[in-house]
Amino acid sequence: MVEVTEKQGEAGRRSAEMPARREVFYAPLLPSATRPTASGLKAPIYAALRRFSANGGECVVDEMRYGHLFLFLPVCLGGGAAVWFAMPSPPSAVILITLLAVLSIALFRSTRDTASHVILSAVCLTVAGMLLAQWETARAATVILDQPLVTTVTGVVERREQGAAGEWRYTLRVTATTEPSVRRPPDRVNVLARSRHAPAAIGDSLSGRARLSPPSGPAMPGLNDFAFQSYFNGIGAVGFFLGPPATFANLDVADMDVLTRIDRALFSLRDRISTRIRAVLPGDAGAFAAQIITGERRSMSEEATEALRVSGLAHISAISGLNMALAAGIFFVGLRALLSLAPALTQRFPIKKIAAIGALMAITGYVLISGYQVSAVRAYLMTAIMLFAVLFDRPAISLRNLALAATAILVVQPSAVMGPSFQMSFAATAGLIAGYAAWRSRPRTILPPARSLGLRIAAGGAKLVGGTLATSLIGGLATAIFAITHFHRLSTHGLEANLAAMPLISLVVMPAGFIAMLLMPFGLDGPFFWIMGQGLELVLSVASTVAGWGEGYVFPRLPSWFMLGTSAGMLLLTLLRSSLRHIGTALIAATLAATWLMPRLDTGELVISEDARLVALLTGQGEGRTLAINRTRPPTFIFDQWRPVLDVETTMQPMMLAMGELPAAPDWRTGETWSAVQRSSAEALLDQLTETAEVDRFTCIKQACAVRMQSGKMLMTLDRPDLVGAACDRADIVVLAARTRLNACRSGAFLISQTSLRATGAIEIFGLEGAPHYLTIRASFEGKPRPWTAHRLYDWRTASTAEAHTLQLPVRERDQASDTIPVSAVEVAQ
Repeated sequence: MVEVTEKQGEAGRRSAEMPARREVFYAPLLPSATRPTASGLKAPIYAALRRFSANGGECVVDEMRYGHLFLFLPVCLGGGAAVWFAMPSPPSAVILITLLAVLSIALFRSTRDTASHVILSAVCLTVAGMLLAQWETARAATVILDQPLVTTVTGVVERREQGAAGEWRYTLRVTATTEPSVRRPPDRVNVLARSRHAPAAIGDSLSGRARLSPPSGPAMPGLNDFAFQSYFNGIGAVGFFLGPPATFANLDVADMDVLTRIDRALFSLRDRISTRIRAVLPGDAGAFAAQIITGERRSMSEEATEALRVSGLAHISAISGLNMALAAGIFFVGLRALLSLAPALTQRFPIKKIAAIGALMAITGYVLISGYQVSAVRAYLMTAIMLFAVLFDRPAISLRNLALAATAILVVQPSAVMGPSFQMSFAATAGLIAGYAAWRSRPRTILPPARSLGLRIAAGGAKLVGGTLATSLIGGLATAIFAITHFHRLSTHGLEANLAAMPLISLVVMPAGFIAMLLMPFGLDGPFFWIMGQGLELVLSVASTVAGWGEGYVFPRLPSWFMLGTSAGMLLLTLLRSSLRHIGTALIAATLAATWLMPRLDTGELVISEDARLVALLTGQGEGRTLAINRTRPPTFIFDQWRPVLDVETTMQPMMLAMGELPAAPDWRTGETWSAVQRSSAEALLDQLTETAEVDRFTCIKQACAVRMQSGKMLMTLDRPDLVGAACDRADIVVLAARTRLNACRSGAFLISQTSLRATGAIEIFGLEGAPHYLTIRASFEGKPRPWTAHRLYDWRTASTAEAHTLQLPVRERDQASDTIPVSAVEVAQ
């Protein structure tokens, strides 16, 4: 009894001290000793400031009391990592460690529960996030191929996936390259085999003649850099076999360590499960089922994949929080219901915790056979933390558990913060948890409870529909910011599609698939996979129908502060519980208003892909803008990224001319040269091409195109380096889709080639119209190289790397009255 009294006394003393702690926290905002005492018009202002200071301090203390400041732990870590990845030249590890040590000492000496203590904690976590990003980058150390080449590659199959057309995509651990031997070979490559061949099993060795290329950079400046993702995934090159590869058994199994053997066994099991699913369920339904269960994403047809994307149902195919939560929930509820049938067992043991342990084992097996993809691991951590909370009698669904999962991922893989998968997943989960908390705190309904069976069924159906509708609406709003920023598209009918498809996924697809996986070792999985396939066929039908209603809204390139402002506002709105969260609402509204009212970002008048093969010329203003391209069949991967960013609906295809073909290029390896007749024929064809060139539309012959801009300047694109001299004499701008040792035209024309674009990536050029004196060039890469861009500056001849990404463009003084485009003042857009 005395002990209880002492505890009550301690609680009373803490309650008495709370106002003092609260005053200490918000005192720096407006110290009482310096509060002005004014009269007249200033008095109401000072009174409002005092009220704001007092209310703000009380709200902060309220957040601290409920532990909501802990929720910003992953925010600070992720923010520090994002800053480090975005910096053109980040500080060294020594500087960061020294800074973190100094800040830690200051944090240790600061007074707890004060503004300075909170700020120092946030800064320390931010610096720690930068250190984690640097550590992951050094740990990855992926060697990326420096330039495209054809070589004979030999490697061990670590991963394999079958495509919709029967092709196989292999991930190889490279053991050798020959003819030629690559001086700086990548450790792992993704290679596509389209030819008929006996598929190599995981663990076998594969060898064949292949064309390898570095992972592609941004399709346009400011867009997603795929080399960044490949670097942290350990992939140094991508390519395809030129013929059927040879397969032979790998003999170095005894030399493998335990982890490698476990990894190989898991992926072999995953491969067998995928093969079994596709055998039972042929077509897109089987490919869809394999995506949901094992994470293989390449066996579905392009039509079905596009329908899922346009309809807003693509999130179903990824192993994310939805799939993991359904798997855990089905096993948890099913096992608990099964155990509850035995009253003796229920009275002696905590069946709820036993069911949680069983669900944890089930999702552990799920994440292992899924190939432990980033989204799957993230969902697993979140679900596992919730199940552990059940074991310790803590709330399972809470923002604290979400923060723990995000922190665990950011400690191990800080680069995930830069990807849309991480951002959209946690934004949706945070929005749903915050929305659920707001729903639970609402006033109870004033309607009387349903008593008849019909009313209870109707109420249950209304709850199901309402819950699905609310979930889809909250999830769609939470992820809309990132969909607009990364993909520049937003589905307009995703709400209807999710409302129709999610009950099928929750009640038919996932339960049937889970039962089929449990019965697969006994050979009894067929009927349940059939049920799963029927449900997925209905989901694909919904996706196809909704996709036919329209592709949704397309958004042009937005300023960088759009994502920063809206993300910060969403974090405040979902992670705080006091009235301070409405600062996030105001921040989101202000960011959206500023984005809407401010003029759109300018796009270049000329856009050139990083391989110089695709060139686009923008003309016109407003809704009358058109996009002229130099390819009848532009690369889909690049062109689909250009169209929404450039905000142009009208595409002008090139006009092919029937006036003969250019003579074959001489073989420089044998010393062959053109004859006078061949040279004259080539020059005559180029003369005809420039004479027939139209304004703002490419006219083409095989391997060459020309277009006349509104200013009268001539632009020519080529696929052959032997014609550069002739093209420079006839055009003002020459774009060469090949490598060359030339970096300037003797005529003064502006030359851009694969060689000059190698260091910069895709570029945009401004100032083409109206006889400009300055050409402003916005490049994808500039400044000092980062580990995932250094391969662009590597010279295999000298085994050296350049110090910075610079434009290898000609610089000559030109007469401002000249009719050619001057390049003496080439500017690089920052």
